[in-house]
Amino acid sequence: MTTPLALAAQSVVGAGEPATGLAGLAWLLIAVPAASAAILLLAGRASDRWGHLLGLLAAAVDACLGIALLVQVLGLPADARVLEIDLWRWFGAGDLDVTVGLRLDPLSLTFVVLVTFVGFLIHLYSVAYMEHDRDRRRFFAYLNLFVAAMLTLVLGSSYIVLFVGWEGVGLASYLLIGFWNTADADAPQAQQAKSRENATAAKKAFVMNRIGDVGLLLAMMAMVSQVGSVAFNDVLSAAQAGAVSTGWLTAMGFFLLLAACGKSAQFPLQAWLGDAMAGPTPVSALIHAATMVTAGVYLMVRSGAVFEGAPDAQLAVAVIGAITLVLGALIGMAKDDMKKVLAASTMSQIGYMMLGAGLGPIGYAFAIFHLLTHGFFKAQLFLGAGSVMHAMSDQVDMRRFGALRKAMKITWVTMGIGWLAILGIPPFSGFWSKDKIIEAAFIGDGARPWILGTVALVGAGLTAFYMSRLFFMIFHGQARWTTDKDIEGEVHPHESGWLMTAPLIILSVFSVALGGLLSVNDAFVTWLEPVTGHAEHGEPVLAVPVIMGLTLALVVIGALAAWFMYARREVPTVVQPGNVLVEAARHDMYQDTINEAVAMRPGQGLVIAASASDRYVVDGAVEGLAKGTAGLGQLVRRSETGNVRSYASYMMIGSVLALVAVLASRF
Repeated sequence: MTTPLALAAQSVVGAGEPATGLAGLAWLLIAVPAASAAILLLAGRASDRWGHLLGLLAAAVDACLGIALLVQVLGLPADARVLEIDLWRWFGAGDLDVTVGLRLDPLSLTFVVLVTFVGFLIHLYSVAYMEHDRDRRRFFAYLNLFVAAMLTLVLGSSYIVLFVGWEGVGLASYLLIGFWNTADADAPQAQQAKSRENATAAKKAFVMNRIGDVGLLLAMMAMVSQVGSVAFNDVLSAAQAGAVSTGWLTAMGFFLLLAACGKSAQFPLQAWLGDAMAGPTPVSALIHAATMVTAGVYLMVRSGAVFEGAPDAQLAVAVIGAITLVLGALIGMAKDDMKKVLAASTMSQIGYMMLGAGLGPIGYAFAIFHLLTHGFFKAQLFLGAGSVMHAMSDQVDMRRFGALRKAMKITWVTMGIGWLAILGIPPFSGFWSKDKIIEAAFIGDGARPWILGTVALVGAGLTAFYMSRLFFMIFHGQARWTTDKDIEGEVHPHESGWLMTAPLIILSVFSVALGGLLSVNDAFVTWLEPVTGHAEHGEPVLAVPVIMGLTLALVVIGALAAWFMYARREVPTVVQPGNVLVEAARHDMYQDTINEAVAMRPGQGLVIAASASDRYVVDGAVEGLAKGTAGLGQLVRRSETGNVRSYASYMMIGSVLALVAVLASRF
């Protein structure tokens, strides 16, 4: 049976109008933070006293410019909200001509506002959070580099410009995750060990993202092969017009999915995300809320025409999202490190977004809607976690917290708002965005909607449990404050200063109201239609009120279970042995072990085999030839005595042999 959704879906791909006015200066969004980063890095220690202020100023200018661009585009008719800027011709190779350009449309502008506004709040927070760090200036340089790279990624008008930003955020994340990778020689052994772990975490994130990069490179190669271009207009229009075969579109789709799995920490390339918590907490907020890990979702939605022509690849996107949202939730339930619980939560929530993106045109807008609301409340949760760390001498073990609501009322209230938002309690933002994905998952034919919809429902209940567990273990129950003087020092819980609490309060406003405001008359879905196309809402296999009721029931059950287990009962201050599933979740479902067995060790075997072949076959042949040549040279050298009589005898012997050969040929 063909659903109303399938009949009504219309993709919109086409060239935009040349940007004019303020939109023509959109390149400043990238140039301002990039210039700030360059100044701070080149100025060196001379900028230590004012470097953070320059970084903050650059973020503020970007936020103002981003909002101004949004206002300009909102003032245009819906069919004129796609603007393009051609900056310069980059290179040409045969029939391939690559131009560096920017594309301003509702999708890219949504990211621009999220990245710049939330990025500014994270910069403001970082002024206080990194106040006593000796490398604060370098930290702000890396933050601005990150923002510039992310804006390049979402504003690029072609896959190759997107790829430049894609690599840029990978580099910046490597620098930020491993920011605390040095320790003084006289520092305690625990600090030195932690420093080495941070460096390892940065390398792990870098390497696993490079695996995803291979997918994006292969996708671009396929585009050049079949379309002769990597520009969005050319590739997506060709896909929509049927000019590319289903087989090639499927290959492109799977390559793009591989890229998204690496960048957005989706199964099976998700193992780096928890270790990325090694960086300063503002980095976690920037990576997990507003920038890098959402890039894969952007890629899926931007490439919608490719996936609509490749149903198998589109289904794979939904399946990967469904697997990851449950996997992340299970991991989050077992972690005691506050930041790693939030990292697992990010993995799970992006799984919801990927699920939405894999549902086709009706899911694209909902995926981005949840990405937007999630950007605000997840940044709020991470910054709240940083406030708790600030109060607890950088501790992250929730078993050593409890009852902090009395000492940190602002942090308690603001993190509580973020907690309710991610649970999807009405009227908080998460209710309006995540529930739409759950409803859309129940649309379709056969067993698919029942499977995907049920997984999405279960994920909502698991999310409620592990996020409630985090909230109650930190702020409720009995105080379990302990001190490890070798690492943290003395613990004196206290509220953070206004530079850290002000961003939390501002983000709280968006966590409460943003989802509801953008849901009025489907305002956000309508806003994205120039990119995602128009799609009427088909009928789910379950009635919408039933889906909403089941979702809220599971959320309440999960939250109540966490309340009785972690707020009403005594929580052990040390980790207790768990069952097989708990231990697996504590070890990230052994994904590192699996990756090592499937990819790393076979790769090492190939390297060893190639090394042996090089040493014993190639080097052996070369060395044997060299020795043979040297031996022949030694033999010939002995004949060169310089004695005239010897040379005369050689000539006579040669003449005799030549005469014998001539006579032999005649007879």
